[in-house]
Amino acid sequence: MRLIPKSETEVRAVLNRLVEFGVVEIRGERKGRTWHLSAATYRRLGKPAAYVRQRGFELLQKEQMVMPYVERHGRITRCEAAELHQLGPFQATRFLDCLVTPGKLVWLGTNYVMNEGAKL
Repeated sequence: MRLIPKSETEVRAVLNRLVEFGVVEIRGERKGRTWHLSAATYRRLGKPAAYVRQRGFELLQKEQMVMPYVERHGRITRCEAAELHQLGPFQATRFLDCLVTPGKLVWLGTNYVMNEGAKL
C-alpha cells in the first residue's frame, strides 16, 4: 500500500482478485493476514522449491519461538501463542496441535506443556 498510490480498500480488492486467479495465497487472519505467491506461481516461475522453502521456514520459525517459550515459562496457552505469532485463536490452536502430534508438546487442561522426551 505504501509503495503504490492506492487506498487500503483498493489494494485489498486487487489482492483478493489475485487470490481468485491463484497467483497469491492468504495466510493468517485480520491484522496477522499476509499474502504470498502461490505454489502454482512458483511452479510457473520454474522455482517450485522456493515455495516449499518459504512455507517450511515459516513453520520452523514459529516452532523455534514456541519451544523456548514453553521451556522458560513451563507452558503456553492458546492466547499466548496467538499473541506471540500474531495469529487468531483458532489458528494458534491448530499450530499448537501440530506440535502435539509429533510429541513435542502435550495438552494439559488449557495449557500446552513440554513433552518430557522433547527437551531442547
